[in-house]
Amino acid sequence: MFQVTRSAGNRIDIEFAGKIDKDDMKAALDELISKAEGIHHGKMLYRIGDFDFPSLGAIGVELSRLPEMFRFIRMFDRAAVIAGKAWIRKISEIEGALVPGLEIRAFNVDQAA
Repeated sequence: MFQVTRSAGNRIDIEFAGKIDKDDMKAALDELISKAEGIHHGKMLYRIGDFDFPSLGAIGVELSRLPEMFRFIRMFDRAAVIAGKAWIRKISEIEGALVPGLEIRAFNVDQAA
């Protein structure tokens, strides 16, 4: 499951769980890009449920669209990741350290408020 909602003028809420294959990844990236149109200095809220590592096909789709994804990421200044698994929170914060101009903070499910 992958759901994207534009909840405010400059905020996107992303919710996903389960396994993502190449078709799911393509649809998810298309939806992300279309919902982010016109955002500047945006914010993202990720809610990650029971998450299985994406299939190799899904990773291939994401890698094939890296230039487009870099343009997408530059539309945002901050992201919050809510996840029950510590390794997902840690990877999210590492990603934030690697992406210039994007601050990512990760929270446990009980810290959602």
